Amino acid sequence: MELTKLKKIRNKIFDYGTLVMFSHTIFSLSFALISMLIAGNNRLDFRTIFWIIVAFLGARTGANAINRVIDAKIDAKNPRTATRQLPQGLMKPKEVIVFSAACFAVMVFAAAKLNTICLVLSPIALFLMIIYSYTKRFTWACHIVLGVTSAAAPVGAWLAVTGKISWIPLVMGAANTVWVAGFDIIYGAQDYDFDTKNGIHSIPASFGVKNALLIARIFHAIALISLFIVGLLTPVLGTIYYIGLAVITVLFIIQHSMVSPDNLTNVKVASYNVNQVISIVFLITGLLDCLL
Repeated sequence: MELTKLKKIRNKIFDYGTLVMFSHTIFSLSFALISMLIAGNNRLDFRTIFWIIVAFLGARTGANAINRVIDAKIDAKNPRTATRQLPQGLMKPKEVIVFSAACFAVMVFAAAKLNTICLVLSPIALFLMIIYSYTKRFTWACHIVLGVTSAAAPVGAWLAVTGKISWIPLVMGAANTVWVAGFDIIYGAQDYDFDTKNGIHSIPASFGVKNALLIARIFHAIALISLFIVGLLTPVLGTIYYIGLAVITVLFIIQHSMVSPDNLTNVKVASYNVNQVISIVFLITGLLDCLL
């Protein structure tokens, strides 16, 4: 009996991890941590680091959970997403909504523990995390809204440490925005047929796959330029950071060489797996330059 209960608990944890795509946490966590370290200038206390990470995880997990609920009917129609937990009935919408609300509550509590400005601005972050899920119903700019929502991580981390805004987190946020929007466009290219037939808005559906992939390349070029500017604005970043940017440039080239309008077989690897590596490279090289 105990073994059966443990198995159910394990399966439930796995389902929630898959539901919120926990392995993708690295995408914006790397930006948040580097922004935090730059803002702290190596003088961070454990309390601040702890609550920043708690706020980030609460926000990111809650956002992905509520997205699954809002998109459940669309996911059920799309053969690619019909196997997700909610369309299959493995989880109930109400339990996911409660889970998401709990995550958002954790985020707001963590924001309150950081400083007043983080608490005051937390409703804006919540609004972005919820409204994103609806944008594909009325605008091709949904990818950009997702990017802006992700950019709340580095900007929020900076505000948590300093209590004020500056150009560094704004430029880093811009880089995070176009980077995420770029690989989300690549990922969305595989749904071109489904989106056009069902009235789902996206850059591939609105401008065609060929133009969409070109826009993704432009976005990633802007991301690289923005990250280079961050290096120029930040005295603590130096040689190691720029070596990281060089590696990221190569990874971007590899990513875009893996997909074409005529061959979208490697879309998932190009948009997710390669960008997980990019996130890790950015985090490691940024950490080394900030801490050494």
